[in-house]
Amino acid sequence: MSSIFSLKDKNVLITGGYGYLGKAICEGLQAEGAKVWVLGRSKEKFEQAFQNTSQVFFEALDISDTQSIKTAFANVHRETTRIDVLINNAFYSQGQNPETMTDDDWATGVDGSLNSVYRCIREIIPYFKKQGHGKIINVSSMYGLVSPDFEVYANNRFLNPPHYGAAKAGVLQMTRYFACYLGKENILVNAVTPGAFPSKEVQKNEDFINDLSAKTPLGRIGKPEELQGAFVFLASDASSYMTGQNIVIDGGWTAW
Repeated sequence: MSSIFSLKDKNVLITGGYGYLGKAICEGLQAEGAKVWVLGRSKEKFEQAFQNTSQVFFEALDISDTQSIKTAFANVHRETTRIDVLINNAFYSQGQNPETMTDDDWATGVDGSLNSVYRCIREIIPYFKKQGHGKIINVSSMYGLVSPDFEVYANNRFLNPPHYGAAKAGVLQMTRYFACYLGKENILVNAVTPGAFPSKEVQKNEDFINDLSAKTPLGRIGKPEELQGAFVFLASDASSYMTGQNIVIDGGWTAW
């Protein structure tokens, strides 16, 4: 059975692959034999994250800029001649408070979490159509499925912003849309929805982490490496008859 999960000789592109969760995802893919192309704005952050790591490469890309996406995809394809998987992981945001958020805050948040995913999907389609296959894995959030529990945030200085969940819900709908639109082209589109994976910086707030853990049926926050299995599965031949689906990895958060 192990062979159907193998990613040997597969070329995987991931946006935002040097971040807290992205790095773990890349390491899981690389461990199964994939050549991983990390697409992002900072080569310095990439080099810090992947020192002395083989089979992981960098290509400059700004998900807010269509031309940057076109150039990055073309550069990778020119070098590899085939792209097997695109993982839309990166996002950017602006603003938090739903009562004081400006129009620009809202637009930037939606652009960074939803429009950017659309841009990347649109630009990868010609490559996948020409080669007759491809896989797209979109990263959503538990807040694309349920509202934040504001009691968890009550004693802290930050909020989960309203545009984040709205955009991530849009990512799930876009996953279903493109799965149906591209199915006959042998292009599979699925999503992974993480929950309760706060960054190392957020974890410094012990009270918040305790509240977050208490809200989760497993009683703890997630470890980045616990996302690896889902991405390996969706990137591999093990998921060859799966499209339009969403794998939720949230410690049971959305099961309450």
